Amino acid sequence: MLNQYPVWKYIALIVALVFGTIYALPNLFGEDPAVQVSHRTTSITQEEMLLIEQTLGNSNINIKSSEIIEGRALIRFDDENIQLQAADVMKSSLGKQYLVALNLAPATPGWLRALNAAPMYLGLDLRGGVHFLMEVDMVAAIKRQEESLLSDIRSHMRGEKIRYRGVTRDEDGLHITFRDADNIYQGMDSLEDQFKELAFAMDEKNLAIHAKLTEVAIRDEKRAALQQNIITLRNRVNELGVAEPVIQQQGDSRIVVQLPGIQDTAGAKKILGATATLEFRLAEGTRTDWEDAEKSGRIPLNALLYHERDGSPVLLKRRVIVTGDQIIDAASTIDQQKGVPAVSVRLDGKGAKKMGETTRENVKKPMAVVFIENKVESKQVGDEVVKKRTTVKEVINVSTIQEQFSSRFQITGLESQEARDLALLLRAGSLRAPVEIIEERTVGPSLGKDNITQGFRSVMIGFSLVLVFMAIYYKTFGLIANVALTANLVFIVAILSLLQATLTLPGIAGIVLTVGMAVDANVLIFERIREEIRNGNSPQASIHAGYEKAFSTITDANVTTLLAAIVLFSLGTGPVKGFAVTLSIGIITSMFTAIVGTRAIVNLIYGGRNVKKLSI
Repeated sequence: MLNQYPVWKYIALIVALVFGTIYALPNLFGEDPAVQVSHRTTSITQEEMLLIEQTLGNSNINIKSSEIIEGRALIRFDDENIQLQAADVMKSSLGKQYLVALNLAPATPGWLRALNAAPMYLGLDLRGGVHFLMEVDMVAAIKRQEESLLSDIRSHMRGEKIRYRGVTRDEDGLHITFRDADNIYQGMDSLEDQFKELAFAMDEKNLAIHAKLTEVAIRDEKRAALQQNIITLRNRVNELGVAEPVIQQQGDSRIVVQLPGIQDTAGAKKILGATATLEFRLAEGTRTDWEDAEKSGRIPLNALLYHERDGSPVLLKRRVIVTGDQIIDAASTIDQQKGVPAVSVRLDGKGAKKMGETTRENVKKPMAVVFIENKVESKQVGDEVVKKRTTVKEVINVSTIQEQFSSRFQITGLESQEARDLALLLRAGSLRAPVEIIEERTVGPSLGKDNITQGFRSVMIGFSLVLVFMAIYYKTFGLIANVALTANLVFIVAILSLLQATLTLPGIAGIVLTVGMAVDANVLIFERIREEIRNGNSPQASIHAGYEKAFSTITDANVTTLLAAIVLFSLGTGPVKGFAVTLSIGIITSMFTAIVGTRAIVNLIYGGRNVKKLSI
């Protein structure tokens, strides 16, 4: 019999609609002003949560609710004024070991949260915040890789007992010089076997081997530098306590960082762009030797000349004991003996082993901590912007090794704020290559509210006009299409919420476009049914032919649009991707609701009946 669905199809459609409704519902409840509190080194405990609640209670601040999520305390309030007041109280009373950040927490009921139903995130253009476009210094990344290989080559040659004169680096690559021809041949064979990322060329006349990074190694290093920087920036943003950040790659050398709701823009900029790290080196000679070396300019071959913060010279050994890359945890604290700011450091297994061996063999000898920071300064020279890259290296601490230590120790010699910032950077990891903020935009929250209101209004106006037109022009069938269109909107919101997608203005534009396009399939079907009726077919046969014959046309039209959306997503960036995501989801859901959904309702109303006339 024509135009009838089996019962299981109706059950499947009802289940899908209920499922979509549940996961779309959280978006109706809005957000609560909240304050997020996290400890700099550990997770928040129930005792600390009670302390926070008591602190707010003593200041007569009413709490709407409080909970611990992923080791962080989230306290909700009734309005933004109370939120700001509570944040000020907590910052002044909790101490500097806690991070206090303003937040907006979804006001989703508990029964929906129990089903893992959550609203969509709001993007920077809707919520307000700051947008950074950062460029990774790939030249510095390659230089860092070559300098690392420089040290590895020296160690390898000594380990293989191959006599060489020196290993140097310049803009043309690495250069290994030898004293005699026998050693150069032995060195060439050994180096080619060990260092596959380098291309070697022998200069027999000058008894030298020249090496350059291969194209594959350069490409891999650039990719690794970009990915490592993205991971590090994510860690730093987490330390800042920003909710729902967007950190993503743009092109082959740039990173987009969006921090919704951020207020301390200058502080965020300072932390994100900082490239500070540490080196631990043994000192060479005595303080008298250091002063003589600076005056005479004669520096021992196994040493380098550095300066302390007050300008005093320090001679340090070339060999680095441990670098900031081997630090797995750091916290700002106060030195119990001296009462000065300090950074408590914990090393990984490899770093702890090297530190233990070095301190055991050098008790009563001085060891220095070198603070290294890369800076990029841009200056306008005529019509061009000239970038000047500088590296600041200064000794922040020289102390005598009193006894062997390995994985845990303290660093002093810093100001209080410097100690906190350095601890944050060391915890989050050092950037593999310096980054420069080349674009910065700030979006106010009032603009975000206007955008949300206008975007919602545009969806509702477009949706309402389509509903009115379909109801007037196609009568009962138009009302059926309107039901499908409403279900389509519910499915789009539910899928975006399930994916935890970030909704932006271009995303809203994609939804508005989908609302207008969603009825295209029904228009094709309904016009085909009208044509079949005009050709003298029965109502039941016209319905069947309308859906069957229009299906290929609908599929062709939607698949081509979907392909365009996929290309937009693949090649586009931020805003374009947001538009492509909502458009793609809308195309898929509209085909389902327009073909399967409306057919189910039409079959339920007209299927299996002796119908004389269709209201179309």
